[in-house]
Amino acid sequence: MSIRAGTQLLGCSRSFVNVSLGRKLSTRLRWSSSSARQWSTPLAKTIGDAISATGPISVAAYMRQCLTSPDGGYYTSLTDGKDQFGQKGDFITSPEISQIFGELLGIWLVTEWMVQGKISNGVEVIEVGPGRGTLMDDMLRTISNFKPLASSIESVYLVEASPALREAQKQLLCEDASLDEIDIGFRSTSKYSRLPITWCEDIRFVPNDLSKSPFIFAHEFFDALPIHAFQSVPPNPNEAIQTLDTPMGSLPLSKLTSQSKQPQWRELVVTPTPPPSNITISTSSTIAKPTPDFQLSLSKASTPNSLLLPTLSQRYKALLSNPGSVIEVSPESHSYVAEFARRIGGSAITSTTKPSSPSKGQPTPEPTSKSTPSGAAMILDYGPANTIPTSTLRGIRSHKPVSPFTDPGLVDISVDVDFMALTEAALAASPAIEVHGPVEQGFWLESMGIRERGEMLCRGLDKTDGQEVEEAKRRVRGAIERLIERGGDGMGRIYKALAIVPERGGKRPVGFGGDVD
Repeated sequence: MSIRAGTQLLGCSRSFVNVSLGRKLSTRLRWSSSSARQWSTPLAKTIGDAISATGPISVAAYMRQCLTSPDGGYYTSLTDGKDQFGQKGDFITSPEISQIFGELLGIWLVTEWMVQGKISNGVEVIEVGPGRGTLMDDMLRTISNFKPLASSIESVYLVEASPALREAQKQLLCEDASLDEIDIGFRSTSKYSRLPITWCEDIRFVPNDLSKSPFIFAHEFFDALPIHAFQSVPPNPNEAIQTLDTPMGSLPLSKLTSQSKQPQWRELVVTPTPPPSNITISTSSTIAKPTPDFQLSLSKASTPNSLLLPTLSQRYKALLSNPGSVIEVSPESHSYVAEFARRIGGSAITSTTKPSSPSKGQPTPEPTSKSTPSGAAMILDYGPANTIPTSTLRGIRSHKPVSPFTDPGLVDISVDVDFMALTEAALAASPAIEVHGPVEQGFWLESMGIRERGEMLCRGLDKTDGQEVEEAKRRVRGAIERLIERGGDGMGRIYKALAIVPERGGKRPVGFGGDVD
């Protein structure tokens, strides 16, 4: 997909439906009452003012503001008690569809714990981006049935930046237990096995003890992490040397180099859309769609990001020679998955100096070697299995696709996850881990026994009285089919599972073609 300077990127929803941003004209004249720009939300005005002051911003900066700004961000601001999740929200996630999803992740943790010798103590359960806490609730309920594992769990950590979501998670997981502020965040006690639960704003604040065994879960987390977007542009054969006229004559400000004769990466940046015309002429009785506040434009010159990020992988370099190629790079995703890998397998020793103790409220210093790699990470998200995502920025509101540049702060924004980039970053971060997958969610769930678990639930319903039993069975089976559907844009196909485990000679984890011996 080629994008010219000033061109607007079309958005699509989590269901991967492209939408047109064309405007429908109203049946009456519309007059502007003020020469000042009218923004759709206060956050849009904040972003617009920043661009006016400092120039276009990266897609990553735009996403970060829209999703996590303390002043109107989608996840960090509570708007009239609005819940982003579920039928009444903007989208539905797999744990909201069926309790079996979270139960099977709990079972997967049990299998990894068994494969690693039934670790007797120091087990940590960590989830990044826990949503409403539904997934962790189903996992902990399941784990509580395996007493040896439950007793080996030292703590549960939830990495959550939103105060509103943190409160929802606390109510679900801890009910009436007190919530106490501590140096790294907040702490309460789970209703399951009385496990301590700690909330941190960033995984760097989660204590990193090499003697612990962290089991880390990330469900629909990486799709919300900011990306930078770049497009390959051909060399300009008419490029001239820029000069400055002085009393002494013209002085060159730059010179042509061999690099300027080769294709180059240009960053796609966010700029305001042109202000609407004062008069709109009517041709239709349909109410006009709002004009997006912002658009994607192609940077006219190289940026620091375009000079660095596309050089991080041979996968990106291979596309440079194809003008018009678009790539999406998420350094924050690479950083997170590298942190997962280091916590599981340790990293190469880079210094003989022992890390100092963290100051209050400061990130934990990174350890180096880990004598016995342990723990695991499970990533479930959507994106291509082995290609680079291109032009996937999308918005969704009330279960409908909208422009990601409309109503900033009120629209969920997401992108496809680059699973191969996650794999590269994890393997580079630790020499003592393996990465398995990605595999399709439908394959993973069926390998974990989702159908068998569904039939168990249905048999349990047979023991109840009432005429709604058959309808309840239909809902159970329908939810399963929705999660594993592999046709078209079915969740079982577009969602993928990726596992990071300690190095063990390629032995596959359960759900990825392996089993428990």
